[in-house]
Amino acid sequence: TVALERPSLDLSSGPRYSIERTRTLLDGFDRNVREARAAIARTGDESLREPRSLTLGERVLFTSTRGETVRQNISHLVHHRGQLTVYLRLLDVPIPSIYGPTADEGWSG
Repeated sequence: TVALERPSLDLSSGPRYSIERTRTLLDGFDRNVREARAAIARTGDESLREPRSLTLGERVLFTSTRGETVRQNISHLVHHRGQLTVYLRLLDVPIPSIYGPTADEGWSG
């Protein structure tokens, strides 16, 4: 099962930071996105109302509903995507389309 489907997530049992090749990181990210999408699709409304805890070993950091956890994670990813666009701008790298054409692409009519 993926993390969403468990009643809690224990941060103490998670993997530590490591240095990986970009391709390895992207493959892992894409795999996690596929698994998360499938888990969300399997999750019914009642399940989204169930409590879910974030723990560090025996210590409960917080508890919220499974639905709130999904919303927080999506918001967190959006926040980091926004950060990346700022960094790309600072490096004079054209910004790829996110929600539609960017100022770097222009609008086609």
